[in-house]
Amino acid sequence: MIELMYLTVLLPLAGFLINGIFGSKIKNEKIIGTIGSGVIGISFLIALGAFFETLSLPVDQRQTIVSLFTWLKVANLDVSFAYQVDQLSLVMALIVTGVGFIIHVYSIGYMHGDKGFWRFFSYMNLFIFAMMNLILADNFVLLFLGWEGVGLCSYLLIGFWYDKKFEKSTTSDAAKKAFIVNRIGDFGFLLGMFLIYLTFNSLNFNEVFSRAVTFEVPEYIFGLIAIFLFIGATGKSAQIPLFVWLPDAMAGPTPVSALIHAATMVTAGVYMVARTSIIFASAPDILTVIAIVGALTAFFAATIGLVQNDIKKVLAYSTISQLGYMFLAMGVGAFGAGIFHVMTHAFFKALLFLGAGSVIHAMHEEQDIQKYGGLKKYMPQTYLVFLIAAIAISGIPPFSGFFSKDEILWYSYANGGLFYWILGAGTAMMTAFYMFRLYFLTFEGKSRFGSDKHPHESPKIMTIPLIVLAVLSVIGGFIGIPEIFSGEHGNQFHNWLAPIFKDADRKIDLYASHSHFEEILLMTLSVVFAVASIMFARYVYLKKPSIATQTAARFRGIYNLLWNKYFVDEAYDATVVNPIVKGSRSILWKITDNILIDGLINGIAKTIDIISSNIRKIQTGVAQFYAIIMVMGIAVALFWLIFSL
Repeated sequence: MIELMYLTVLLPLAGFLINGIFGSKIKNEKIIGTIGSGVIGISFLIALGAFFETLSLPVDQRQTIVSLFTWLKVANLDVSFAYQVDQLSLVMALIVTGVGFIIHVYSIGYMHGDKGFWRFFSYMNLFIFAMMNLILADNFVLLFLGWEGVGLCSYLLIGFWYDKKFEKSTTSDAAKKAFIVNRIGDFGFLLGMFLIYLTFNSLNFNEVFSRAVTFEVPEYIFGLIAIFLFIGATGKSAQIPLFVWLPDAMAGPTPVSALIHAATMVTAGVYMVARTSIIFASAPDILTVIAIVGALTAFFAATIGLVQNDIKKVLAYSTISQLGYMFLAMGVGAFGAGIFHVMTHAFFKALLFLGAGSVIHAMHEEQDIQKYGGLKKYMPQTYLVFLIAAIAISGIPPFSGFFSKDEILWYSYANGGLFYWILGAGTAMMTAFYMFRLYFLTFEGKSRFGSDKHPHESPKIMTIPLIVLAVLSVIGGFIGIPEIFSGEHGNQFHNWLAPIFKDADRKIDLYASHSHFEEILLMTLSVVFAVASIMFARYVYLKKPSIATQTAARFRGIYNLLWNKYFVDEAYDATVVNPIVKGSRSILWKITDNILIDGLINGIAKTIDIISSNIRKIQTGVAQFYAIIMVMGIAVALFWLIFSL
């Protein structure tokens, strides 16, 4: 199966081409949905087979390069269309194809009746094609192809309902915002790639990483490469300061939010940092920057999530916060823990988004949680799976989120210090609070919707995927049981990824002298804090709802600051967007374009017109005049020949 891994890339491409070319003619939703979902399901089975085949190999032989053809060969640059199948790429491939397949199946029900049904599935397949290129690539150029591909698909899918209003603008504006902000990060990524080639004379992963270990490279060079790559990661994975695109990305259909902006694309930056771990481990100062940015992003986004009322906006800021957790793990050198959280987060966040989609579907596109309430009795299956996902993201044992979140908190304390743990634990408390605020306002209490709403459970094509994700959200964490509980077997997830990070781990002193007592104490405290936050949310939004209103009125300044998302978008508009727009209009358009470029072109045309008008006057049509001109020309030629001798 390992040798067939290239099919996990080509099959989604085939689905894109079939639905993209013939979808408008097929028209049958079942056929289109079966093709779109089927190619992803087969890709998952191939990835699963490759996983078990790799598992049976000796540890030192678990990397296979599947080469298709030479792509670029210029001077010393030799780039192949080749895929690297190893422990890290297999984990990501299983997440992308597995969760992707579930979301595709769900989309058959969610997008039923949409006029762009075939177009939606072709775009989704194209996204999986790009994402699989990104995670399976064995070189930076192919990774960048996938990197840009998922950015393009994000633009297409966010703006899928291009004529639909979104807040004060349209979904097209949200799509453009995502595209442009990602381009800023991508420029940094490109600079990192250029510097990698100049330093190591290669863009192949194995060659670059082996030379990063053996070459005598100054630390500042590693630092420059790492910071450029991290700039790319901040764009794709929505970290400070390039996080502003992701909340607006909720303008797209909910399955898009689940697939691209929760489970896969936004974790591309985390994957890239993990893949290049040896470079980041060789730049300890940049690791500190990553840890600080991750911790602050997690905390910052969580505070905004406390007051949002749009069900998808709450989940969007939750996603930014959880991505911050992943970068906190990367920054303290816990690369395996970060990838572990990528996996568990894919389960429960995809479930939360799809559950939200089920609610929105039932409430006739209403997304304000203040207009929900009491949906538990109308949507019993959605209620149960949403509760499971909320418990998982809150970090309550034995659900999957507990294992990955606790591991990140422990590493942040053991390798980073108390500051990181406090920020991480504070974020975890807020996460539990706002997630159960969302849950209680949606499913518990009295109904707050009008008689025009008739909520109902979603069809099985939508609820069965929810149940599968709920099961994964419950049991998904057991593959990463902490070493203090797993004994001699150790953390199985870490053991699986250990060969990928072995060179980076040698440069980072993980688990500096700390006791198991400290680990258990901090673990207990984080769970107690989460439970307390859940109980407080229950008290505020079910028992004493007036408290929330009174608190908002009492601390109106802080509330408005959080409600308006710290006015970051407004600040960017004032300092970046508007000056560029005004400058473009007044200088580039009115002066450079209209006066200089148009003036030059029009001036040349006018000059030629004047010259040709005068030349045209000698074309009189009188033969005698032409004869005189010919004689005069001959005379001039003769005089020139005579006097030039």
